[in-house]
Amino acid sequence: MTETADRPTDATDVRAERATCLIAGGGPAGMVLGLLLARGGVQVTVLEKHADFLRDFRGDTVHASTIRLLDQLGLGEAFRALPQSRLGNFRLPDRHGRSIVLGDFSTLRPPYDHVAMVPQWDLLTLLVEAAEREPTFTLRMSTEVTDLVRDAGGRVVGVRVHDRGRDAAGARGVILADLVVACDGRSSVLRERAGLVPRRFDVSFDTWWFRLPRTAEEQQQVGSLEPRFAPGEAMLSFTRPTYYQVAYFAPKGDDARLRAEGVEAFRARVARLRPDLADRVGAIGSVDDLHHLDVKVDRLRRWARPGLLCLGDAAHAMSPIGGVGINLAVQDAVAAATLLRGPLLRGDVTLDELDRVRRRRRLPTVVIQRMQLALDRTVFGPTLNGRTSPAIRLAPWVVRHLPFLRLIGPRMIAFGPRPEQAPDFARRPPVPVG
Repeated sequence: MTETADRPTDATDVRAERATCLIAGGGPAGMVLGLLLARGGVQVTVLEKHADFLRDFRGDTVHASTIRLLDQLGLGEAFRALPQSRLGNFRLPDRHGRSIVLGDFSTLRPPYDHVAMVPQWDLLTLLVEAAEREPTFTLRMSTEVTDLVRDAGGRVVGVRVHDRGRDAAGARGVILADLVVACDGRSSVLRERAGLVPRRFDVSFDTWWFRLPRTAEEQQQVGSLEPRFAPGEAMLSFTRPTYYQVAYFAPKGDDARLRAEGVEAFRARVARLRPDLADRVGAIGSVDDLHHLDVKVDRLRRWARPGLLCLGDAAHAMSPIGGVGINLAVQDAVAAATLLRGPLLRGDVTLDELDRVRRRRRLPTVVIQRMQLALDRTVFGPTLNGRTSPAIRLAPWVVRHLPFLRLIGPRMIAFGPRPEQAPDFARRPPVPVG
């Protein structure tokens, strides 16, 4: 069915609107793409289904590749003024309980020698404020994308929306666009409507996220990434300014069992894995404080249909191992803006031009996913099945005999393979803070 700009779809619909590029999803990838394209003179509209960005346990890691991008966009000073903490080394416990440094971030050149932990809502607000200074940028909150609109030839020419920003019932309507970009996550509605089915990979675990407070003394320390393992479970904590954001790992399918066992049993698990945090497990008030993430790793073979492009988790869902998913999605957005600004200004984006984004970003995606799946097979899988991981047994030998790996790991985490640079048209001088 073809929707036109002057015909409503039913009695309650608003009249169709229009944008050159319409982005579904106001997460980091969607906002970065919107900002870059707007700075390049493209008329762009970003749709975010929620009324605000205040949702907990979203990915809050900002890696060096993204920090460098913000510097190139003139937003580095404003970013560093946000509340944040630093993650330093990557460590792994050996069989004797000692901590082995597998990745030393101090080997990287400052100021890109760390991973920052920043509330995602603060990062998104920073990006929105920068984008709204551009006359060609529009952000619509409380606007959910529900379907694609195609022309008679099957090309995607827009989306159907449910706009709850006007009243509780919400108006339904159509927004037409030369290009629709799906940045709507690993359960992408637009991907499903386009008939794009990702290839799925087996993952052995799920995660449960929760918070524990940091003491005043701990708040002065630079955190490190150090997973703790025990037969059938694992735990990893990320430092935030006043609390730890903690991920508990257990085999897939364990959510109902963990909740049935109750909060006291879960507190005991945490105390056993992290005795240094045993004095504060009471902060876990109930099992309702555990936020379950059904871990998925998948990848589209094709990221595009005529008039539609998938980016970030909509194109490739990542494991939480390494916390790289958001930063990989941001890199996708930079590549897309770099490659598609010209065609968008021209008013004719071909399928081959859309596929250039996939071709450019496929290698980094595959490399990172294979590394994540290898760690799952060699570390998390054996541990969660009650066996001692060979990788943990070999860690001391690796550190002694292959020290160069301590240099490769931090760079891979901080920048990833083939990091993107901000295109010249989007670069700006630093914006003063205050």
